[in-house]
Amino acid sequence: MAFSVGASTRVSLKQLVQEVAERTRNTGHYAGLVELELRDKNPFRWEEAMTKLIASAVTAREVAVHIAASPLTRSLGETCFALFTADGDAVALSTGIIVHVHTMSEDIKQMIEAGYEEFPGIREGDIYSNNDPALGNVHTTDIHTLVPIFYQGELVGWAGGVTHQVDIGGVTPGHDIVAATSRYEDGLYMTNEKIGEQGKLLPHYLLRSRQGVRTPLYYDLDEKARIAGAEMIKRAVIQFIDEYGLDFYLRLSREVIEFSRRNFLARVKERLIPGRFRATAFVDTPFSKEAWQPQAQRDTLHHLPLEVVVKADGTLRLDFEGNSGYGPWAWNTALASVLGALWVVLSQMLGYSEVVNEGYNLALETYRPPRTWLNNNEVYDLSRQTPWYLTIPIYTGLYRSLQRGFLSRGYVEEGASGYGMTADPTQGGMVLSGTTGEPKGVYAPITTFEISAVGMGANATRDGIDHGYAMWNPESDMGDVEEWERLQMGLRYLSRRIKPNSAGYGRRRGGAGFETMGLFYGVAGAQAFSLNQGMVFTNAGNCGGYPAFASYTLHVRKTDIEQLWRNHQPYPQGDDPDSPEVNKLPSAEVTRLPYGTYYPRPFDQGDLIYMKYNGGPGYGDPLERPIELCERDLNDGIYTERIMESVYGIIASRDLHGGFVVDRKKSEVKRAEIRRTRRERSVDFAEFYHRERNRVLSGELTPVVRAMYAELADVGPRWWEEYRAVWQLPEEFTL
Repeated sequence: MAFSVGASTRVSLKQLVQEVAERTRNTGHYAGLVELELRDKNPFRWEEAMTKLIASAVTAREVAVHIAASPLTRSLGETCFALFTADGDAVALSTGIIVHVHTMSEDIKQMIEAGYEEFPGIREGDIYSNNDPALGNVHTTDIHTLVPIFYQGELVGWAGGVTHQVDIGGVTPGHDIVAATSRYEDGLYMTNEKIGEQGKLLPHYLLRSRQGVRTPLYYDLDEKARIAGAEMIKRAVIQFIDEYGLDFYLRLSREVIEFSRRNFLARVKERLIPGRFRATAFVDTPFSKEAWQPQAQRDTLHHLPLEVVVKADGTLRLDFEGNSGYGPWAWNTALASVLGALWVVLSQMLGYSEVVNEGYNLALETYRPPRTWLNNNEVYDLSRQTPWYLTIPIYTGLYRSLQRGFLSRGYVEEGASGYGMTADPTQGGMVLSGTTGEPKGVYAPITTFEISAVGMGANATRDGIDHGYAMWNPESDMGDVEEWERLQMGLRYLSRRIKPNSAGYGRRRGGAGFETMGLFYGVAGAQAFSLNQGMVFTNAGNCGGYPAFASYTLHVRKTDIEQLWRNHQPYPQGDDPDSPEVNKLPSAEVTRLPYGTYYPRPFDQGDLIYMKYNGGPGYGDPLERPIELCERDLNDGIYTERIMESVYGIIASRDLHGGFVVDRKKSEVKRAEIRRTRRERSVDFAEFYHRERNRVLSGELTPVVRAMYAELADVGPRWWEEYRAVWQLPEEFTL
């Protein structure tokens, strides 16, 4: 039967994929839908029907989270459900971690391309799973479950759900495994495999998954949550077809995607101006002293540029030329995660509307240079366990670029200068001692997912959001301390409070991060690691705003904290490096590292592990921040007196009640002094250019920077040519 977007079809799935792509290419409209006939004929009925499809996904998520046991799913909502066409295009999705809408779409298309329809066949009651980023995912810890939707024997769509796991059975405990250097250390893999038939999970899959992770209870219940949510969508679609008819459903599911594409184009034209916007982020891998494996024992600086071209027709082109290459770390990734993370950002910054689906993808064009960390599918054995380590920072450049575009259009209140690095401060596992009431010898994971609430960047009209944002989850939630202690039974929380000086400086300051002091108590032994930042900051401010601080590490052993409790003495609840609270433990062994990403380390009963959550970048010159806001920041504990004086030029003292009061006259004098010092230190551009060019020509670069540029000359030839042109380097120049 000939292909029709509005009528039942018996063509193969491969043919369906090809014909939809061809019609889209030939007409410039998804599936050739130049006219939205159903919407034009009866817009009220169209809106009603579309809302029902979206509601099926949202309802599935809201119910499924109560089936899951993991706080990551139940409390933080680290899950998402979606409805797809038979050929794998996203139609409707729930709230939650919507990064996975396109990743699951890639799963379906990969299965179609591999010939699943012919063998082993796609049948009613089948259940499929994938967590391989090379096939369609972000990282192995996010498990996809997909079920086909049949109506009277015909495949009419797919329903899918994803949840983030507590543990994935990798080389070390945890869900974002810092120590993985190859695929063989990533943990449990499902590569678009059939895990169930006739609505039941296959016995061999149940056995393998339970034996493949350290937390089978959480994995099992998350699997049931995914299946339940997908089944709810499937039943809702069948009921929908019974009510509206099959032809109406098939046509509507295509029109909704084309409608979303048009909405996105309209929003781009409204909010941005045509042009080229560019931004760069940097991330380092501080592994010369951390890695166990010889091949990973080196420090690496990753270059993450992003160019955004806004076209007059409303489409966007993202060019990743100049990104660093792949390597022996867990940060490598593929197409699905790059596009999925892009969706998350755009749905919050630009494409927010009543319909978010595959239409976004049709309004975007990307170039991902081969042999880089984000395009390496030809290399089978790479670890792709934690691509968020580079994916989160690179899209801070998109935030800055979009904000500049909004400003150019006059939307000064829109956008943000970026966001804090939502990085895992502590992961690992522990064995309980039984001394505090828990069963002796029981394993408990360490999986502090408070990272779902860091600081958001500022813009021209407002400060950033304090400890309440995550770029990958628009419904940010740090979770309750009681929930984390229920899961991490041997890791107790001594505090949770604002982290002073974590907000990026600016006329509008970035959102503040927060800090937690953890105590290992009731454990026979534990190991923990952190995936945070290295020695460089991963974000940058806009229009003179400063980035938030780079991370660091603080561990305290041999604390004798029980003695403090018995004597009713204060104990550390946070950390100010200028006046460390750990000094209250004079006999303790204190470890400080100038970076936040480290390999697993052993911990014992009574040890302290300090966890910090990053702030967002600022906007504008901090010397222009209104004095009354500076006074409020001091009293709210956002900044210390040292930072307020040295950066903001604010002189303050305490009143009789202990509150801060700013001396306006002294502050104005201090600000004038800082501006004068700036002028004295400044040089004109010609002098700066001459000095920096000589540094490049003479090779006056640190080894890690030299290695970064040398790699870019190989994997980013177009970027390298532009670099040589800017600095007027000879053609034969190499590093």
